[in-house]
Amino acid sequence: QVQLVESGGGLVQAGGSLRLSCAASGHIFSSYNMGWFRQAPGKDREFVAAIRWSDGGTYYADSVKGRFTISRDGAKNTLYLQMNSLKFEDTAVYYCAQRYSSEWRLRPDEYDDWGQGTQVTVSS
Repeated sequence: QVQLVESGGGLVQAGGSLRLSCAASGHIFSSYNMGWFRQAPGKDREFVAAIRWSDGGTYYADSVKGRFTISRDGAKNTLYLQMNSLKFEDTAVYYCAQRYSSEWRLRPDEYDDWGQGTQVTVSS
């Protein structure tokens, strides 16, 4: 089992940018997918973006497409989420997750390992 630790959250004004990181301890197999989810107060955890570890293929939620970019550094076993043009509604706790498969999945219960989350707050 891989341990996932997120960092990079914080307070930012609307229109600003943040870069989240997720450091993974242990080996990430090329057949795995990694993803970012977020959960706002009183709401369900929702899919943000995913990346196929083998070839860097990506998939985004419509709400963040064109503003967020998911990427990975295989040598550092680290996942990233570059968030630009942030909006108030992007405020949430952001989690990274790992799925033991390269199939695209959007539901939280389809992911196997989770980090503890990092808070992103966007002021309007």
